[in-house]
Amino acid sequence: MKNWIQLLIIITLLLFGNELVTAQGNVEIKKKKFKIEGKKEGFRDAWKRIGVGDQAYEEAIGEGLYGAFDYALNHYIEANRYNPNNAGLNYKIGVCYLYTDKIDQAIKYLQRAYELRNDVSPDILYMLGKVHHTHYMFNKAISYYELFRKGIAINSLGNDIKDVNKRISECEYGKISTQKPLRIFIDNIGRNINSKYPEYSPLITADETMMFFTSRREGTTGGEVSPDDMQYYEDIYVSYCVDDIWQTAINPGAPLNTSHNDATVGMSADGQKLLIYDGKKRGGDILMCEISGEKWTKPERLDKNVNTKKHEESASISPDGQTLYFISNREDNNFGQHDIYKSMLDEDGEWGEAENLGAVVNTEYDERGIFIHPDGVTIYFSSQGHTSIGGYDIFKSTMDSKGNWTKPVNIGYPINTTQDDRDFVISADGKHGYYASAKKGGFGSSDIYIVTFLGPEKPTFRSNEDNLIASIINPVGEVQIEKTVELKTIKLTILKGTVRDAMSKKPLEASIEIIDNDANKVIFMKNSNSGTGKYLLTLPSGKNYGIAVKKKNYLFHSENFDIPSSKGYQEITKDIDLLNIKKGSKVVLKNIFFDTDKDRLRPESTNELERLRKMLVEYEGLKIEISGHTDNQGNQAYNQKLSESRAKAVVQYLIDNGIDVNRLQYKGYAFAQPIATNDTDEGRQLNRRVEFKVISYE
Repeated sequence: MKNWIQLLIIITLLLFGNELVTAQGNVEIKKKKFKIEGKKEGFRDAWKRIGVGDQAYEEAIGEGLYGAFDYALNHYIEANRYNPNNAGLNYKIGVCYLYTDKIDQAIKYLQRAYELRNDVSPDILYMLGKVHHTHYMFNKAISYYELFRKGIAINSLGNDIKDVNKRISECEYGKISTQKPLRIFIDNIGRNINSKYPEYSPLITADETMMFFTSRREGTTGGEVSPDDMQYYEDIYVSYCVDDIWQTAINPGAPLNTSHNDATVGMSADGQKLLIYDGKKRGGDILMCEISGEKWTKPERLDKNVNTKKHEESASISPDGQTLYFISNREDNNFGQHDIYKSMLDEDGEWGEAENLGAVVNTEYDERGIFIHPDGVTIYFSSQGHTSIGGYDIFKSTMDSKGNWTKPVNIGYPINTTQDDRDFVISADGKHGYYASAKKGGFGSSDIYIVTFLGPEKPTFRSNEDNLIASIINPVGEVQIEKTVELKTIKLTILKGTVRDAMSKKPLEASIEIIDNDANKVIFMKNSNSGTGKYLLTLPSGKNYGIAVKKKNYLFHSENFDIPSSKGYQEITKDIDLLNIKKGSKVVLKNIFFDTDKDRLRPESTNELERLRKMLVEYEGLKIEISGHTDNQGNQAYNQKLSESRAKAVVQYLIDNGIDVNRLQYKGYAFAQPIATNDTDEGRQLNRRVEFKVISYE
């Protein structure tokens, strides 16, 4: 079963769980010290509660059943009312609070335990350092850590100087980062998604129209409570964003949800593929399912190159669908505990051998919660290593042109806190991030929050009078005008829409090819949804893209998007209507390119020409006319000759590559058949085109 508590971003002390086993086993609440002379009334009940609490406490520590801390805490608190001056009991209450969503209560009990007996536990100074660390009291935390470090050589605890030094470094970095907070808003996403129960692991589509997340709320598919932690089993939920408002979450039921734990771990940018965690077998595996129409396929376990006998828990698919990034604690090629790996899709549709992302990204500590941005080159993940404020922090790394990952950068405070911060995803435009946190004022133990990035602060504007006064005090040679701060720095185009039958407007499932025209290479392929016809493509800036949409018994449709490297984020909605193969149907060949004022086909036209040739091979009874068209610049005779020679060049390519000349005609129309105005550059560009028309089809 998936350890849900790790996803709640409220567990801080997992970082030193091994040490707790050693230390806390030494903390014994002795009957004779707990008993108060002259106060026999209530003692039996209090002592019984300590016994029950201790049993749950030992299970929580020894077996990792962290939900048992709540149970132990309830009994310890009742016993503490009888005698609030027992050092061992105060210590255990403080530890229990550290493992719950009431972590702010821990400090007074641990402090009280230390005041009553400064040797109550070998790790009491360490725990006091950690609890002050958690509360951003960095200087005080450092002082406790340093006191603990001095005693390491003479105590039997498993902590070492390296571990304590790491905590001190986190405090030092925390002092710096909290002085330079990000310009952001962090808002609870609201009751339509959050409940009084835990919600976590949000996943969004690139255009922020759909969100999947995990919840342990009442009314799950199985409706039962896990015996491990007395929480409802995990279920997957979905919400849709309409007019910038997230709608009431829906339980999609089977096959996504079963009677046991089902949790979200990753999703494709278009929302057509979902990755699910299954902890029922082996160490924990990743499953994948796809949506077909409006129904999800049964989740299937990924192959052995991804899943092993070890723990695979988080994954993310690249926007082209060709690379899977995932988390594993497998022993081979591992730098620490859980590392980030990648696997490439091979020609047979299988995931290839896993490759560790390397020592720049992975550390000797845990890396978790991997997310690949729709730009295809930026990853976000959580790590206990690198430069952290405390616990898991969220980091960002970018892949350069040579395929190397940059040194991870801490994304900053207050997204990153002194506790665990995990499972962070960010929208394609970079404006919004989503993650789970157990903040005060929430609806439950863990809620989903939305982060709104405001960008760098705009410099303060000075009036002319202010500048005059300033120049008298401190003369300057030249006045510099500050540029407006640009928020959108993501260089990405989202292309989305619906593929339909041109006549009936019925949605169609069609194959969509994305081509790098400069390289004459198909980058990736995907299908529009079989039920809705919807599609979503992510196109990073810096390429000339060809888009080809194909379906059997329909003429293919092509689009061209030449997106310069300087182009920022944009969303383009384009519905694509496919024409049946019948007499009179026309298609513009948008990825046919010629040299300026010439009829020589440029190399980047090859993919479009090959699509046309293959269509003619597939439909042997098809006869077509290739037509050339120009804008109205220049005289008619010149444009007539140019349009005709260009049409002829396309026909000649087809003949040279095996198409019967009797199935082909060509004609130039100059500027006689415009499809847009000739009064603008954009309109004239549309008019300069090559088309094909169906003459007959038998």
